[in-house]
Amino acid sequence: MAAHNELGKQGEKTATDFLLSKGYKIRHRNWKSGKYELDIVAEKDNILVVIEVKTRSTNLFGSPEEFVDKGKIKRTMNAAHHYIQIHNSQLETRFDIISVLKNPNEKCNIEHIEDAFVAWQC
Repeated sequence: MAAHNELGKQGEKTATDFLLSKGYKIRHRNWKSGKYELDIVAEKDNILVVIEVKTRSTNLFGSPEEFVDKGKIKRTMNAAHHYIQIHNSQLETRFDIISVLKNPNEKCNIEHIEDAFVAWQC
């Protein structure tokens, strides 16, 4: 497996552990259906939370969350809409980003950005 793929998997595991420690119920990790995919789908306080995880080993070129561009937001929104239809979810939906900076020489830095984007931004 390529190093960047392994880093991404480690970041998603770190994000999942972080969410669990904050009382989130994890519904799915790496959910896929056809062309749609979501990193983490969780639930807390009767809110469906769709989480995009961005992991980097350095912030030399920008913080991890800066790599969530308009195209990624649109794909995530479309995937969430598909997820909601398939699972017949009636919950309010929120879109978060978890930024993981995982430098091997330093402590892992996690930033949870709630309501990171909304449908009207697409």
